[in-house]
Amino acid sequence: MRFLIRVIVNAFAIWVVSLITILEVTVTPYPPGGGIPMVVTLLAIGAVFAIVNTVVGTVVKIVAIPLYILTLGLISLVINGFLLWLTAWITGFWGWGLALGGFGWTIVAAFLIAVINAVFNAILRPQRRRDRER
Repeated sequence: MRFLIRVIVNAFAIWVVSLITILEVTVTPYPPGGGIPMVVTLLAIGAVFAIVNTVVGTVVKIVAIPLYILTLGLISLVINGFLLWLTAWITGFWGWGLALGGFGWTIVAAFLIAVINAVFNAILRPQRRRDRER
């Protein structure tokens, strides 16, 4: 259930970022295009992004622990941009999916996706049992 919520939130965040034209993030729906194929495409991209963040992101973040310490955590912006770029690269093989502009705008887009994810995670986070008793 958590994975499904994560996919939906990622899809929403990617859709919001794709609406900001300066970021050069485009979503190409699978043929024939339109409303429903766009939603399915966004959900597929959200699923790929969630898997990339879970598998590759965990390994990269563990390996980059010295860089986190050295840069006081700012390397996370570059790592998130790399993970978004990797998602676009993977979905690019299908002929539909995510396309990104320059790497600088990719970092900004990844930052905005992380902020949207953080907001939704704070809203949708299940409350602890102690909080419910109060």
